[in-house]
Amino acid sequence: MIASGSEIASEEAKALGRSRTLFHGVAVVTGASGGVGRAIAQTLARQSARLHLVDRDAAALAETATGVRLFSEPSEFAIDLTSDEEMDSLVRSLEEIGRLDVLVHCAGVIRQGRMGDCPIEDLDIQYATNVRAPYALTKRLLPLLTASRGQIVFINSSAGLNAKRAEVGQYAATKHALRAIADSLREEVNPKGVRVLSVYLGRTATPMQEAVFREEGKEYRPELLLQPEDVASVVVHSLMLPRTAEVTDITIRPMRNSY
Repeated sequence: MIASGSEIASEEAKALGRSRTLFHGVAVVTGASGGVGRAIAQTLARQSARLHLVDRDAAALAETATGVRLFSEPSEFAIDLTSDEEMDSLVRSLEEIGRLDVLVHCAGVIRQGRMGDCPIEDLDIQYATNVRAPYALTKRLLPLLTASRGQIVFINSSAGLNAKRAEVGQYAATKHALRAIADSLREEVNPKGVRVLSVYLGRTATPMQEAVFREEGKEYRPELLLQPEDVASVVVHSLMLPRTAEVTDITIRPMRNSY
């Protein structure tokens, strides 16, 4: 039986509706005080998500919260995710709600230096922030995410795919580890209906990247880099896909990638 034009149009409208509507659910965004984390929080807020914003910088986090209040009433958690004890307040809040639909890991740090020069403490803080913290938080929130058939996003780096500069070994090691966590977790939770997305970013116009350029002695021209709002658009559109599909890995780089 051949479907009529009106039936086809109706199905297309339903599909379009599914692709444009996220949910009125609960989302956690770490590293929400600025850059990509802030942009993702703002984009999720426009989809009426109930936001839990997380960052160590209380003042900048409050600015993010103020910016999303037009669309959503967020909860702020000015905590250090490398501390299990400080993580408790966030976990308790979500357990009281009894639901979590999206967990976005944006928090991260970078220390550059050659192995012969950089202190081992730089590796320790990068491991604690870039690897252990997202692992520990995901582990603690996994029951809620599984119950809601939720989604997990790991904002990674192009350094998680390769390490082509001598100064990036420590940072790249933590980002390769994060990739392994995401890939393994996907195999674990996909059968339970949970989607896992890794996003590998090239140089992006963020305060952290500005500091990297300054350290490298290079001119910082943010207009030539990826824009946080563009990254947020890609991430949220992926989250909005119908449940018949899963995006597992996205690599985004600036058009002028040599910059």
